[in-house]
Amino acid sequence: MTPISSLTVSEKWRFARLGGFDQVELTRGSDLLALPALDQKLWAALSCPTQGLFFDKQTLALLDTDNDGRIRANEVIEALRWVSKVLKNPADLIQTNSSLPLAAINDADEEGRQLLASAREILKNLGKADATELTTDDLADMTKIFADTRFNGDGIIPVKAATDDAGQQAIQDVITCCGEVEDRCGEPGINLEKIEQFFKDANAYFDWWQHSDNEAVQIRSKIADTETAAALLAQLSPKIDDFYTRCQLAAFDAGAATLLNPADSLYEQLAGIDVSAASQEVAKLPLAAIASGSDLPLSTGLNPAWRDAVIQLKTLVLVPLLGETDKLSFAQWQNVIGQFADYQAWLQQKPANSVEGLGLERIKTLLQNNTETTLNGLISEDLALEPHAHAIDSVVRLLHYYRDLYTLLNNFVSFRDFYSAEPHGIFQAGTLYLDGRSCQLCVKVENVDNHAKLAELSKMFLAYCECRRQGSNETFTIAAAFTGGDSDNLRVGRNGVFYDRSGLDWDATIVKIIENPISIKEAFWSPYKRVARMINEQLEKSASARDKAAQANTFKGVSEAGAADPAKAPPAPFDVAKFAGIFAAIGLAIGAIGTALAAVLGSFMSLAWWQMPLALIGIMLIISCPSMFIAYLKLRQRNLAPVLDACGWAVNAKAYINIPFGKLLTGVAKLPQDAERRMVDPFGEKKSPWKSYLLLLILIASAAYAWHNGYIGPKQPEPTADVAAPAAAAPAKTETPAAAPAKPAEPAK
Repeated sequence: MTPISSLTVSEKWRFARLGGFDQVELTRGSDLLALPALDQKLWAALSCPTQGLFFDKQTLALLDTDNDGRIRANEVIEALRWVSKVLKNPADLIQTNSSLPLAAINDADEEGRQLLASAREILKNLGKADATELTTDDLADMTKIFADTRFNGDGIIPVKAATDDAGQQAIQDVITCCGEVEDRCGEPGINLEKIEQFFKDANAYFDWWQHSDNEAVQIRSKIADTETAAALLAQLSPKIDDFYTRCQLAAFDAGAATLLNPADSLYEQLAGIDVSAASQEVAKLPLAAIASGSDLPLSTGLNPAWRDAVIQLKTLVLVPLLGETDKLSFAQWQNVIGQFADYQAWLQQKPANSVEGLGLERIKTLLQNNTETTLNGLISEDLALEPHAHAIDSVVRLLHYYRDLYTLLNNFVSFRDFYSAEPHGIFQAGTLYLDGRSCQLCVKVENVDNHAKLAELSKMFLAYCECRRQGSNETFTIAAAFTGGDSDNLRVGRNGVFYDRSGLDWDATIVKIIENPISIKEAFWSPYKRVARMINEQLEKSASARDKAAQANTFKGVSEAGAADPAKAPPAPFDVAKFAGIFAAIGLAIGAIGTALAAVLGSFMSLAWWQMPLALIGIMLIISCPSMFIAYLKLRQRNLAPVLDACGWAVNAKAYINIPFGKLLTGVAKLPQDAERRMVDPFGEKKSPWKSYLLLLILIASAAYAWHNGYIGPKQPEPTADVAAPAAAAPAKTETPAAAPAKPAEPAK
């Protein structure tokens, strides 16, 4: 192993230009050793969340040493330093093997030797003492590793840690009263905190029981179930006190007895309904009939709502304290209350804890047998194996780092796995199939609105989809980037299918869209599509308005015809002048438009035949170039960083997605290379010759117009200078010419 300090300056870093920024290449063992010294400004990311990644969850948990739910650059560096220390050759990480050869562990290092010994001990416990490598399956079930041991060094003892029945029952009692802690092997157990809590509560309960006064002791000696008796007494005391108070008022005023008993009107109301002993109306009545100096009957003459409770009070409390009796006087009641006063005061001091359910005898047995010391001894025996267990944890850590750390480096220090021929970064959740396309850049999103605020800076066309699976209540949301095709049919509410990285399919529905250009081709046709869409919308609005107006006029005409008034004045006469003015204005507008079209057509027809297609192409470019130029600028600015930052990453570079790479991220539907295609569609619309006739008629009319105006056909000869000069030099005034001299006669022959 080459220590970091021995790296020479001649070992240069190698970078690759991917995604518009320089990414370090980690292809050599020396690159991994020197990575802690690489300037973090050159890292692709500085932190990432532990959720929403297609990466081993246990490896992420091992890397997250501070358990804050994030993997940071310093944690990656420490993991790399440690694994480089305990491995003979750190370059083995590049192989990303799922099994750890024992020969790869650095036995020249003290910690490496302990790791090697622990790995061999694990294989021995699994019955594979002759094995030369460890696999993730070997470490998947920790129960097998500690199957023949009572202790595993985690400070938690399950029931099997005790060798006798008394110890096992004590551990079970602690679990019942104070709850369980999961053992390293997955079994329920207890730790030192649970033991301390249990025996603290047990001592408090026992001390409370021991410190009761003489009155409380006497009550417990006379009454078998004192707590039930006290609860019953507390329930009946208000009603019994009410009875005696009413009787005392009747003794004070003889006329009050009639008023203190229920009125006849109350019984009349009860007579008209179904009455039961449990009804509230009956329970509000006195315990018994009110009379001056009356005793409380204990068997007959009681309110039905309270009869059972009074009889139970007689059995549990009154008979043990007063003897057999059918009536209870006011003096006897005061005696009973006095005897229970000290007991109830003591009962109110009872500590509220969880051990009461075990009962006093069981608690007393646990305290007197020094069970706490025994359980603490078992904890000490378990903790004695902590170094061995820690070494086993280190073996687990080394195996996961050996398999997964290099993959993380290529998705953290650089984005090599994303910028590849088949891009599969750990942040890519799967592939979305929708609208004849497959989108590979899909990330999981927690909150759509919060994610969209930052993700809109990516300049990408993003479709947020809610994914759900039949037969499962699990749902999640993804943000899918469309980097190919067009956006004509991408609308909120459209459905597709999302395949996650595990191969499971989910129903996906678009719930939100961030619109941006998808391709140059889409930008070229977008002006024409907008004009066509506008014309179509206007035509639809106009047709709809005319249809509504026609219907309204029809119903209006029918209603007016049915309600015609013979005396109504005739309609106004037709205004010929107004009608002529309207037609004149329309004629002027049509004439202006026709003149403009004639000028354009004339200029176009004056071109040579080979110039005409060039002119059409030029016009289309003039219309489409602005849209294409804007789209080109935005497509060059497509950036992955805002999408990941919105997911909780700290991306350290502008990870651009240019046009060629965008074509890899979104696949557009196309026929296979060797597929046969039948062009005859049995359900296609039949071709009509009228379109061809109309086109031919337009061409003939255009040619005739061009021939008539001399734009095509034989050229007319240009007028010569001799012919044009006399016309130009015509005299201003016309004078009478003099008579020409007579021609002389010819001589005779």
